[in-house]
Amino acid sequence: MTERVLITGGAGFIGRHLARALLDRGAEVRVLDALIDQVHGSAGALPFRPGEVDVRVGDVRDRAAVDSALDGVDRVVHLAAEVGVGQSMYAVDRYVDVNDRGTAVLLEALIAKPVRRLVVASSMSIYGEGLYRDADGTLYDEVERTVDPAADQAEPAWDERDGAGRPLRPLATPETKRPHLASVYALTKYVQERLALTVAPAYGMEGVALRLFNVYGPGQALSNPYTGVLAIFASRLLNGRPPMVFEDGRQRRDFIHVEDVARAFALALEHPDAPGQVFNVGSGDDISIAEIATRLAAAMGSDLEPEITGRFRRGDVRHCFADISKARGRLGFEPRRDVAESLAELAEWVSHQEAEDRVDEARGELEARGLVS
Repeated sequence: MTERVLITGGAGFIGRHLARALLDRGAEVRVLDALIDQVHGSAGALPFRPGEVDVRVGDVRDRAAVDSALDGVDRVVHLAAEVGVGQSMYAVDRYVDVNDRGTAVLLEALIAKPVRRLVVASSMSIYGEGLYRDADGTLYDEVERTVDPAADQAEPAWDERDGAGRPLRPLATPETKRPHLASVYALTKYVQERLALTVAPAYGMEGVALRLFNVYGPGQALSNPYTGVLAIFASRLLNGRPPMVFEDGRQRRDFIHVEDVARAFALALEHPDAPGQVFNVGSGDDISIAEIATRLAAAMGSDLEPEITGRFRRGDVRHCFADISKARGRLGFEPRRDVAESLAELAEWVSHQEAEDRVDEARGELEARGLVS
């Protein structure tokens, strides 16, 4: 029997790729999406062909819209959320309301109309700093950033150090690392995953949470200055401006292609070992922000070098990249898209787009509130 899957926020970047992956697996797909301007633009164009997806325009905080969208649904993927570490630090009410109250509304609706499985999109941001090891082999799973760019020194000491002043070495971060919630966005994502994993099993449903690392690929919102860093860099380059990189550019991240993320969600919806679990979804590799900016510029045929600002943005972490051994072992998840090869595909897609570079506007918002130093 064909199953029907509801994707909240399903007209967005990840949602559209997940919808395609589920359709290819024979599922019926329904989408509930508010089509907000920051993500979809004022036109609110839908990324689906007529008739292939049942699209419902509505807000996840609207109980009536959620109730209607759940009719006849077997499984749910909850993607609907405000996304952006920096913006969350001043749009506090909006982020908490959409992300956490929206999840609460969805869960109350699911109590009345239970489904077999709920998969929620969490985030790497809940870790704060990733896992570290010092020179003696001691692990540090809760590091508080102490950077002070205004300190009287030749250059800021961006990397964290142990008690003896020795630099800590960043390691791949596993799901067992304790959360360290360094931004409002991180707080809301942690609440989302805990709500889903607490409420779902209490009512006979299976809950799963995926902690997504830096997702990139065709279809990302290029004019949203709070979206993924590669989309922000692409927008700058498309407008003839250099990618703007905070700190010294040596901070390390894990970039995962959106098609790999869609497959991870599909596995989480179906695999018998998924319920009750949290899984990292990343590539398992890491790269510096400056290097990825340089590689993207080259892929887009630009010789612009990244602009290294030497400035610190509140809520940012220094290093965090994924240990994906749990997803490999439990779900059989294996990333297929290599970032070096995929940048050419991204550059080709970007070359056919128009993007409004709003990075300076976003930075101005942060600076006005004292969130950049």
